[in-house]
Amino acid sequence: MNAQAITPRCIWPVGAKLGEGPVWHAEEQLLYFVDIKGRKLHRCDSEGEARDSFELPDETGFALPVHGGGLVCGLPGQLVHFDPARGSFKPLLSLEGDRPGNRMNDGAIGPDGALWFGSMDNGETAPTGALYRYDGGLQRHDDGYVITNGPAFSPDGRTFYHTDTLGKTVYAFDVDARDKLSNKRTFVTIAGAGHPDGSAVDAEGCVWIASFGGGRVERYAPSGELLDFVVFPCPNVTKIAFGGPDLRTAFATTAWKGMSEDARARHPLAGAVFAFDVSVPGLAPQPFRLDVQ
Repeated sequence: MNAQAITPRCIWPVGAKLGEGPVWHAEEQLLYFVDIKGRKLHRCDSEGEARDSFELPDETGFALPVHGGGLVCGLPGQLVHFDPARGSFKPLLSLEGDRPGNRMNDGAIGPDGALWFGSMDNGETAPTGALYRYDGGLQRHDDGYVITNGPAFSPDGRTFYHTDTLGKTVYAFDVDARDKLSNKRTFVTIAGAGHPDGSAVDAEGCVWIASFGGGRVERYAPSGELLDFVVFPCPNVTKIAFGGPDLRTAFATTAWKGMSEDARARHPLAGAVFAFDVSVPGLAPQPFRLDVQ
């Protein structure tokens, strides 16, 4: 794949202030994503059609499909189940009552159907963010982040990736049979412009990392070697997700948060959702395995 020759196509100029968390809903064959600062959940098909938008009660870092229907959402201080058909929200868990300045950020479903997610300081200055796993019970696996991002697993489920965005570092962990993390180590440190944001792993085990402020998505080998990158027509790329019938379409969310009026005029597609084709498919997305009905 010559990723540098790829031109991402805009499928929805939705104008999200902080578009994030794209996820392919395999059962519905729809893409879901959030606008954290806009307090909205959006969905569309693989071509950007069949569009729907939903108002959310607070800043929501992720909205991920649940086995049996609906989505698990990360709001400040809580996890909730959202049923788009009914427009209803059901509380699942309260957390971080001792960290009132935090909100939830990026999340992903692990191979076993558990939810992995991070919190962050909404002011983006204090190291109050943490990494959690939730499967009906909550476990804190790491701590001391300002902005958490990019939870993702290798194809065999034995390596976990997690991002310290302001530290410009993506870490790798070993995952044991009991879903405990160990052997935290630097996977890649991002040089130059941009900060590592959300990530996704393809079927070859390569890690795709979005660059907030860098205007691109980078593809790294499991060894940490930079293999290729895709350039976008706007600076803040937040995350990609693989989807479509064969998982060979990469969808990317972007944001205009932090851009000046002049920069927004020069990058009118900031905040849009993009798609591009890949030769190596992504991993099949897993639903959250918790009965919330």
